[in-house]
Amino acid sequence: MLNRLMYDHKHIAVLLNVLKKKQNKLAEGEAINFSVVRDIVEYMQSYTERSHHPVEDIIYGYYLAHKANNELHDLRLQHDVLIQASATLMNTLNLILSDIVVARGKLINDFAEYIDLQEQHMLMEERDIFPLLTQHLTEEDWQRIAKECHSSLIDDPLFLDREHRAFNDLRAYLDAAD
Repeated sequence: MLNRLMYDHKHIAVLLNVLKKKQNKLAEGEAINFSVVRDIVEYMQSYTERSHHPVEDIIYGYYLAHKANNELHDLRLQHDVLIQASATLMNTLNLILSDIVVARGKLINDFAEYIDLQEQHMLMEERDIFPLLTQHLTEEDWQRIAKECHSSLIDDPLFLDREHRAFNDLRAYLDAAD
């Protein structure tokens, strides 16, 4: 289960790098493909926020309930902040794609905040939380966690489920970028 989360983080990092490049181009006054950006944020909302983060919450909740005496991080609160940041960025993108004028500074700021929040969050998990889980959870714990996570697990619609049609344009963009 932890391997899956780490694998997801690698994929999220790829997408955040694309967003950084788009943000840099935008900051330099260049035109960018807003549809690609919207698809990335939509992916983050449809997969990361609906499967990846809930699974992390279940695992960390289990850890706190069975292995820890105090809460070191409020992971759910961080996930809520990320959900709000993606909603803000998606709203801005939808305005732009609907031909509504949005200040360039607002868009650049929304990009920067979103990317920074995502990167800091993954860094904290990989540095602080994942090692705790590895150290303290047994195989029996992971089996119990897997049962709890079953209803939250979905196949990654971009990187694993090649039959999924929702992100074909984004998949083609990433393939062309390689």
